[in-house]
Amino acid sequence: MQPVPDIVTAYADRHTTPDDALLSELAQHTASTHPHAHMLSGHVQGQLLSQMSRMVSPLRILEIGTFTGYSALCLAKGLGAEGQLHTIEIREEDAATARKFFDRSEQGNRMYVHIGDACHVIEALKETWDLVFIDADKVNYTRYYEMVLPRTRPGGWIIADNVLFHGQVLQDPVKGRHAIAIDAFNRYVRLDPRVEHVMLTVRDGLMLIRKKNEIA
Repeated sequence: MQPVPDIVTAYADRHTTPDDALLSELAQHTASTHPHAHMLSGHVQGQLLSQMSRMVSPLRILEIGTFTGYSALCLAKGLGAEGQLHTIEIREEDAATARKFFDRSEQGNRMYVHIGDACHVIEALKETWDLVFIDADKVNYTRYYEMVLPRTRPGGWIIADNVLFHGQVLQDPVKGRHAIAIDAFNRYVRLDPRVEHVMLTVRDGLMLIRKKNEIA
């Protein structure tokens, strides 16, 4: 099932600021060389991530799931002058691709790639996050969320990708371990009194989650 019709996606793409040269090159490189190129965030979602980051002006960004680095480059565009972006990738080859492109970006010296199990890396990073992007293995979304929320500043943001999971969360009943995990995550966030949130039907679905300034 395609949650958003292709004709709508194409229209949105035409009316969105084009990617810069580096992002465009990375997208083309991934499409031509990677067997899972569909995992790339893509043009419209990437521009949304950039705009969100610019609005927040974060000093500390955490990305869980680097892939080839496209979304990290988008998020880094809003980094404050002393800002840092930390991104976690379990596959060494993808991390190497990301690092190669990061080194060519204006923010490259403030972008740190961590290779390994995300739970271990998150635990080791002693930071307070202004903006977190979750786009990794779906079965651990709720676990990642619970790990990063206490370390997200009040008023800070968590963005979760693939919350529509190819439309499979709309089935009744929901089937497949990944779709079931995403549906459970969506329900978990919906009932969490610590946050405010909105689900957007961009690409495969984005959940924007804001940690409340005051938590009872």
